[in-house]
Amino acid sequence: MTTTDPAPRVFIVEDEFLLVMLLEDLLPTLGYTVAGSAGSVEHALAKLDTAEVDLAVVDVNLAGEPSFPVADALRARGVPFLFTTGYGQQGLPERFADAAVLAKPFRRQDIQDALAGLRPAA
Repeated sequence: MTTTDPAPRVFIVEDEFLLVMLLEDLLPTLGYTVAGSAGSVEHALAKLDTAEVDLAVVDVNLAGEPSFPVADALRARGVPFLFTTGYGQQGLPERFADAAVLAKPFRRQDIQDALAGLRPAA
């Protein structure tokens, strides 16, 4: 990324308010812009209709509801994403076997490395 490239826009799909706040504060320090956030599948799908998104961080479990419809929508739009979960890769359906997974709880370096892995090499 050169200095003239815009910061990648990250969409946060997470139902834990404190984690959303943490990511909204952390992502800009890592060179990203927060493109918005949603705490439910319904709200995330609605926001994706109009949001300009380059990457997404998607919690697997949104208040007891799986976020897989959001991941499907992101894939259909060609938007790279990573799942966050406390359950690991084994909690994902087969169609997401190749998806990036970030284990909760995660540290700053973990999210930084995971997001960097989603971006194509410059």
